[in-house]
Amino acid sequence: MKKFIALTATLSLLISCGSSDRGELVGVKGKKWRPEKPYGMALVPGGAYIMGKSDEDLANVQDAPTKTVTVRSFYMDETEITNSEYRQFIEWVKDSTIRTRLAILADEQGQTPGSGGIGEYAFKDQSTEGEEKSPYDTYMEENYWSLGTDDDMYAGRKLNHKPKLIKDVQKYPDEYYVEVMDSMYLPESESYNGLRTIDVTKLVFKYTWMDIDAAAKDKTTGISRTKRSKYLKTEPVAVYPDTTAWIKDFAYSYNEPMHNDYFWHDAYGEYPVVGVNWKQAKAFCAWRTLNKNAYQKEKKRQFVNSFRLPTEAEWEYAARGGLQSATYPWGGPYSKNDTGCFLANFKPNRGDYAADGALYTVEAESFDPNGYNLFNMSGNVSEWTDSSYDANSYEYVSTMNPNASEAANKRKVIRGGSWKDVSYFLQVSTRDWEYADSARSYIGFRTVQDYMGTQNTANGR
Repeated sequence: MKKFIALTATLSLLISCGSSDRGELVGVKGKKWRPEKPYGMALVPGGAYIMGKSDEDLANVQDAPTKTVTVRSFYMDETEITNSEYRQFIEWVKDSTIRTRLAILADEQGQTPGSGGIGEYAFKDQSTEGEEKSPYDTYMEENYWSLGTDDDMYAGRKLNHKPKLIKDVQKYPDEYYVEVMDSMYLPESESYNGLRTIDVTKLVFKYTWMDIDAAAKDKTTGISRTKRSKYLKTEPVAVYPDTTAWIKDFAYSYNEPMHNDYFWHDAYGEYPVVGVNWKQAKAFCAWRTLNKNAYQKEKKRQFVNSFRLPTEAEWEYAARGGLQSATYPWGGPYSKNDTGCFLANFKPNRGDYAADGALYTVEAESFDPNGYNLFNMSGNVSEWTDSSYDANSYEYVSTMNPNASEAANKRKVIRGGSWKDVSYFLQVSTRDWEYADSARSYIGFRTVQDYMGTQNTANGR
């Protein structure tokens, strides 16, 4: 009987296909792909360039010998990620954390939608009496959602984002809601000036990624269905910036106002976020991809590819803005224009941070952009890249999309120099590094996304 059904299905498939393609090799037809420039990003057309120190290496570091390499096309944020943009990430994590805690407590109390109070925030798979579930939801609940995982018994269960969170304490619907909201804040004993502060250690973003490099290099199995889980990595990351970096980075210096106000106050909304370590920057990239694709799914559109940190080679190529062998994004060799104005935010003179018009950072869209319409590729804040730092890496990396990314190497490349650096670090070829778990008041980041579509290279123009 099974053989008969299989044969019938095969014949039906052949007949149905034959009626539309006339037996020709026409391929599988999908929707026509039209590249869409991501919001706030500029296209960096791929091509070849001379990576490394074309000028004299004044510091005699000798870690950036010249090398001709080629990179593929990609999009890059026109500015560093700002405080306002990173706060969107924080608010999303906070909202999801609160909703998760409400849903779990509703589940423990047997509350469901329609019962009022905390029940309105129950998991979406919770149904009221008499409500029918779809075959898909029934199957997923029986085989996955009800089982969870060893690490999370609620894994896979969907949050209900429809009801709005209530912020007015006098309008909390029941004591369970009060309990959840109270758990998100520091104890009363730790509050001062009449303000209760949210416990930022509760703001954890967990995401899963696949270590494709490790899988590809595994000679025993490679990427196979049975071994796929071996390469899946789950990263729980506390995402709130370390605002104390403003204090810790500078001994015997008064920077408390920056610690108190820089990240959260609207006055600094368009300034680059700092105090974010490499892992937090990677988590932001994962969230940005998740957030965008949730919208794409809702609109029934094709998913976009991942946002990520740029490789060191991509960053230098983008910083040059199409200028070969230039010292700075604007060319050079000077850091002032013909009217005597500084072209970036850095420390121009010994002890004089404000000669360029700013003591600390400036707004992310300050100064003139380079040839690819990218702002502050030199100065303002140094930027994380995806690459690991090795003084000898230029000697062995590929000449095609070069990248030295080693999980065991915790030293990650930062580029561009910052508001507290001298002009040497502003040079597009200067390499610097910081430990992945370190957060600094002078390090931020920007993201990139691979370009998909018709061939687009700067060398072909």
